[in-house]
Amino acid sequence: MTSEDQTMSEATLFPMPEPTESRQSVKSGGPPRVQRADRSQMEFRMVDLDSLVPGEHRVRVVWEFVEGLDLSALYGSIRAVEGGVGRSPIDPKILLALWLYATTEGVGSARALDDLCGSHAAYQWICGGVGVNYHTLSDFRVAHEAVLNDLLTQSVAVLMSQGVVELKRVAQDGMRVRANAGAASFRRERTLKECLEEAKTEVESLRQELAEDPGATKRREQAARQRAARERKERVEEALRQMPEVQAKKKPEERPEARVSTTDADARVMKMADGGFRPAFNVEFSTETATQVIVGVDVTNTGSDQGQMGPMVEQVQERYGRGPEEVLVDGGFAKKEDIEKVTKMGVTVYAPVQRPKKEDRDPHLPRPGDSEEVAAWRQRMGTTQAKEIYKERASTAECVNAHCRNRGLRQFLVRGLRKVRSVALLYALAHNCLRLAALQAMMS
Repeated sequence: MTSEDQTMSEATLFPMPEPTESRQSVKSGGPPRVQRADRSQMEFRMVDLDSLVPGEHRVRVVWEFVEGLDLSALYGSIRAVEGGVGRSPIDPKILLALWLYATTEGVGSARALDDLCGSHAAYQWICGGVGVNYHTLSDFRVAHEAVLNDLLTQSVAVLMSQGVVELKRVAQDGMRVRANAGAASFRRERTLKECLEEAKTEVESLRQELAEDPGATKRREQAARQRAARERKERVEEALRQMPEVQAKKKPEERPEARVSTTDADARVMKMADGGFRPAFNVEFSTETATQVIVGVDVTNTGSDQGQMGPMVEQVQERYGRGPEEVLVDGGFAKKEDIEKVTKMGVTVYAPVQRPKKEDRDPHLPRPGDSEEVAAWRQRMGTTQAKEIYKERASTAECVNAHCRNRGLRQFLVRGLRKVRSVALLYALAHNCLRLAALQAMMS
């Protein structure tokens, strides 16, 4: 090898620094050498959405549940048709699956769900490349109360036809859920009338200002202000409309102090589980004890459970063509009139008997004035068999309520009984979806 060839072989593409000392002689204590993150580096990845979600992921369970539902009522309201004009709306199956999966994950905000659809693989998997926004998500959640109610009936009816749900014994319990209204929003009738006059004046003033102002940008701002004022006026009018109902439930001397919320006129101040009083709704679930499947849902603005047992039994009968054979409720439901009504409907009631004031009196013996149904209930609850059956109530109704609490059912983010019922039905459907998967796993 010539000296010239040797020189070329020793040449490098980039000049290398001359070593100053051998590796053995490098002193310890220098700065650490690590592989640092370089997030500005461009990368091209070939990944399909389906590969991002494992086969046993919960989101697939929710999608399979939705695909098994009859959504013809939702598709029937779509105006866009093949060969016609107009933009294609989002598939209702996607929107329903998004809300059901979000509910199982404890997500109750439309804005939070919108963010997850852009950042979380499971939600992106449901969307499948379809763009969503929080307005569409929020509107869908509260616009289909009747459809969600029918879907609950449909899903349980399928389980009944398969022999999974027998509807022999159900447990009912009420759960107070905080309303989307503050205590300071409750006003007396005189104050509500003053607020209404102020709102009417503001609406009229903004209407005139909007008609006179030629600026487009300013008009949009004023239109938003006018809409807010109009909605406030409507809320105050609704509060005044419900005032007589609230006053009727109070003693005559207390009626002038009756108050209704200007934020959510349907909300009522209730005693909560922690002993405090807050604006809330009473969510009622009826659950089959053998499977923990929710078979009935109702929402009221009555703080007491008395009077709720009969309507729930009637609801179950209407949904499935027959009612339960037995119903388990706590002492808050044990009103004599309710026991008589439900017993005459062919349902056996299991509820604790109130302790008598006299300690030497047996609470399970019939008392003077008891009807035949009430006397039979007292005697039944004194038996060992009834006490064993009643133990199923806590492990069913309270367990289901705890699941819903853990999934975020602590405060409603919507207002009004109709919208609140829609959210409660979503919780019931999401719960039944997971119960169905668990039951199928046990049977396989």
